[in-house]
Amino acid sequence: MAVIADDDGSVLLHRDGRVGRITLNRPRAINALDHSMVRRIDAALLDWERDAEVRTVVITGAGERGLCAGGDIRAIREDALTGGGASRAFWRDEYRLNARTARFPKPYVAVMDGIVMGGGVGVSAHGGLRIVTERSAIAMPEVGIGFVPDVGGTYLLSRAPGELGTHLALTANRIGPGDALLCGLADHFVPTARLGGFLDALASVPAEEAIRAFAEPAPEGELGGQRPWIDACYDADTVEEIVGRLWAVGHPAAGKAAESIMNHSPTALKTTLLALRRARALPGLEEVLDQEYRVSCAFLGVPDLPEGIRAQVVDKDRTPRWSPSTLEAVPPAAVEAFFAPLGDAELGLTRP
Repeated sequence: MAVIADDDGSVLLHRDGRVGRITLNRPRAINALDHSMVRRIDAALLDWERDAEVRTVVITGAGERGLCAGGDIRAIREDALTGGGASRAFWRDEYRLNARTARFPKPYVAVMDGIVMGGGVGVSAHGGLRIVTERSAIAMPEVGIGFVPDVGGTYLLSRAPGELGTHLALTANRIGPGDALLCGLADHFVPTARLGGFLDALASVPAEEAIRAFAEPAPEGELGGQRPWIDACYDADTVEEIVGRLWAVGHPAAGKAAESIMNHSPTALKTTLLALRRARALPGLEEVLDQEYRVSCAFLGVPDLPEGIRAQVVDKDRTPRWSPSTLEAVPPAAVEAFFAPLGDAELGLTRP
């Protein structure tokens, strides 16, 4: 079995029988994505799409901690402070990779074992066959760093049952395998004890056959029993009203959700809610990615993004100083401005 690495070894490409294997190989960083990794994965998918001997593609993460913890947000912070050009280029290629993953014509098996956040969701949850294990911990935590769900996250969350996606986006909560299946972020549960056998089987049998042999019923999640208050509280036009309903409902989990939301960037929260509502009305993933690119680029000029990354990742004091600091101080016009067209700089996935 040949192994082909990129220049720094952060992505390993294996040809194993009928399978093309992608291994994200930055275990110390929980396989966080940088621009070179995105380009390498995209090139591999393009090659394997045309290679008749490759019947299935599998993406996994090196190490024991997870598939992928997201993008390299330290680099995004530094870039935001100095102009943002590198981040725009990174997102352009990353979102195009997300679109390619979604329309990949062969079985694309994403093993969402361990931590899967942000950009990790982007390279997995758009795939055709998404596998979770009892160790899976999946989240779109962007509002906690002064940003918004991207990589097609607003597409996925806007199409979760009821208001579950709004709940996950505004709280940044992690979910396990049962809730990932409920929310439409995963397709099958394979226990970690059977994962090695499943991956070996893919080399010789079709992906669906391997899944039938190794998948099991998932452990029950928590969100199904919370749907009544989640749907009632998050079916509101403003974040302020959502928080008010959460406090009023009297359920301990609802109060905890309200506390989580109030710790996040007010600007990011309001923009995220509008992005989800608009994504729900858009016809497909590519239209949503075009929208997300506009919003992401606009956030490079918002002080909350570098401040949130500083507080959560750089200094780790967990005390971001948001600006504005309250939901009421974020004017609707400022939120609307994040969705303004970019002219010639559009991502352009749906451009004629």
